[in-house]
Amino acid sequence: MSEKLFSHNFAKIEEDLPPRKIYSFQDYPQSDSIKPFNNDSNYSQNTPIAIDFGKTYVRMGMAGTENPYLNFPTLSARYRDRKNNKSSTFIGYDVFYDSTIKANMKNPHDGQMLTNWDAVEKILDYSFLHLNVNSINKINNPIIFNETLATPLSQRQNLSELFFETYDIPSIAFGIDSLFSYYQNNGKSGLIIGTNHESTSIIPILNNNPLINITKRINIGGHQLNDFLKCSIGLKYPYFPTRLNDWQIQNLIKDHCYISKNFNNEINHSLDLNYLEKNDITIEAPFNEILKEEKSDEQLKLDEIKRKENIKKLQDQAKLKRLEKLQLKQKDFEYYSKIKDSFSTMSKREIIDTIRESGFDDENDLNKYLLNLEKSLKKAKLLETDDDDDNDDDENNKYDFSILDKPSSELSPDEIKEKRRLRLIKSNIDSKLRARKEKEEAIKEAEEIRQKDIEFRLNNLESWINNKRQLLDSVVKRRKERLKLKNELGDRKSRASQQRMKNIASLADDAPIDLPINNKRRHQTATIDNDPNDTFGANDDDWSIYRDIAGVDDEELSAEEQEEIYLLEKQLLEFDPNFTINDTQERQFDYKNSIIHKYLRGPRDFDNEDQHQLHQIHLNVERIRIPEIMFQPSITGIDQAGITEVVEDTLLRRLPQELGFSGDISDSNNIKEIFNDIFITGGCALFPNFQSRMTTDIRSFLPTNVSFNVRLAKDPILDAWKGMSKWGYNDFTNNGSKGFWTKQQYNELGIDYMTDNGFGCINLK
Repeated sequence: MSEKLFSHNFAKIEEDLPPRKIYSFQDYPQSDSIKPFNNDSNYSQNTPIAIDFGKTYVRMGMAGTENPYLNFPTLSARYRDRKNNKSSTFIGYDVFYDSTIKANMKNPHDGQMLTNWDAVEKILDYSFLHLNVNSINKINNPIIFNETLATPLSQRQNLSELFFETYDIPSIAFGIDSLFSYYQNNGKSGLIIGTNHESTSIIPILNNNPLINITKRINIGGHQLNDFLKCSIGLKYPYFPTRLNDWQIQNLIKDHCYISKNFNNEINHSLDLNYLEKNDITIEAPFNEILKEEKSDEQLKLDEIKRKENIKKLQDQAKLKRLEKLQLKQKDFEYYSKIKDSFSTMSKREIIDTIRESGFDDENDLNKYLLNLEKSLKKAKLLETDDDDDNDDDENNKYDFSILDKPSSELSPDEIKEKRRLRLIKSNIDSKLRARKEKEEAIKEAEEIRQKDIEFRLNNLESWINNKRQLLDSVVKRRKERLKLKNELGDRKSRASQQRMKNIASLADDAPIDLPINNKRRHQTATIDNDPNDTFGANDDDWSIYRDIAGVDDEELSAEEQEEIYLLEKQLLEFDPNFTINDTQERQFDYKNSIIHKYLRGPRDFDNEDQHQLHQIHLNVERIRIPEIMFQPSITGIDQAGITEVVEDTLLRRLPQELGFSGDISDSNNIKEIFNDIFITGGCALFPNFQSRMTTDIRSFLPTNVSFNVRLAKDPILDAWKGMSKWGYNDFTNNGSKGFWTKQQYNELGIDYMTDNGFGCINLK
């Protein structure tokens, strides 16, 4: 059969699959101009203004309207124009107007708390101006402002001072955003699962009264999800050429992550090829692609000439390195051969001492080392004589060597010099002839071995196949052990690495003068101290001991092993019907069988020269693992219960205790009302499958005779503001602002007093 048929450049058999869809990173939005002031805000005095001052966005508008008039990122940036010596403050989307402005953007929040009050005031000024508040030094509108669950007194005190003292508002009402969202969705009694940027809260509510004393908070929100994905991508692609910003990470989660209905089952199959074909997401970062210019025929010819010159230069360098190695090996072989020859005149004790001083365990170790050296020398000499075979006869006829037979006493001084020169030339030619003869003998010996192998195969094919398989397994096993040892040497705590350091310490000791340069190893141990006379390492040649420890060049050995494996596989492919291409080492290391490849590069092959693929990341496991930390915070190392555990504890233990009910929960009308309205709101509620996952988890721990209902907010993002707008308008028009805290109460009763409006506004000292 033809050898080309069994070439190991196997083509990867790809199924007829459509090209992968490539997504792009969503960077910060571009702003072409500063947001202008308009007069279409429908502002009216004395009407409440609803302000949803969130960690990510600020939403503001008049109470009673369907949507907020203003909706912009909670960002501010100060910019100083050095030419005009003026400073400016930019708010919201105006921050993205220029890259120098964007570099200085900040968020007034630190965690869940507002800390940068100057920025808060600037954002409020910007909002009131765009809302067309036309009062001077006074805002004649009540304010509805959102706050976090159990806001500290100091936080509310600063907000109250800001609104009452700076803006001179008539009244203000505080409330939790998830409760406003529940109000917008016409809820009365239920369990609210409110998710925001910093935390998730579980709030039971009965007859429009939140049970704050049994409310629980989990310190997992959108911010933690962003940080987890950012760290995951950094570990997954440590050398990714583009640095991802927070906006891109946030959009990756929003666009591509989802909650798994059955996480444990799906995560076990998340790296299967079929699963990856459907669920793996490829995102490409923008980059400047360098297009190759088309070259003329003359340029191509010049490049070809230059390429051949470079190849010739590299070949000469490689030949020089081989000659240097050959000389070192020849010195070693001569040195240790002399030691072995001297054993005939030594006693047994002297032989053992000599062997150990030379760095060997016993005489067999020495013989094995000499045998390997001899084989390596023969092979190297055969390679070096390939280019000189045709020129040896010409050089032999070129010179007259008859002068070498004459005694020096009969020659003149000039003839003596010529005799010395010719002796060197003759010695060189003779060495080449000997090498050629050894090469011919090696070829003859290899042919005899090949013929014996063919006879063995023809006479007993089954034994021949078993023999070749055993040889292949032996070579593969030896190669794997060598690679494993090489990897272990990279870990300084491994046993192999510690043994290497002992060998280094031994080799670093002062060697006897008569030892060769690249002595194999020595058993003397060096003492490590602070001797100022110890100059090891000052000379670059000292560090050659690291190469000497291995004894054999790693690249050369690896090439020999690979060549032997390919030869054995070629023979088995040709004559063993049970040995197929899939059994070869190259096919076994196929990317389709590599978990690391599928995790990093998805279900398709990877070309490390393709600039597009080098600028791509793959989201597969992360798509379900990132949202899962809301249910299993232990994934990120947070020692807290997840949403399901907190909901279970609230519904089955805390809620009955709070209501003073100790019987079957299905007999309590109040508890049944809460079970029938489990409400999910907030930014994380946008994850697909959130509702079905909560339904499955709650069904798993509730008694079978208890019915429940899980629903999502109509608009998890804007329903909080819409609820504030709806409640503010109704309370202002129907109840006379009974739920608001007035400036008169602020002046008379102080910050410790707070009006209860049914939206979680409690006083914590």
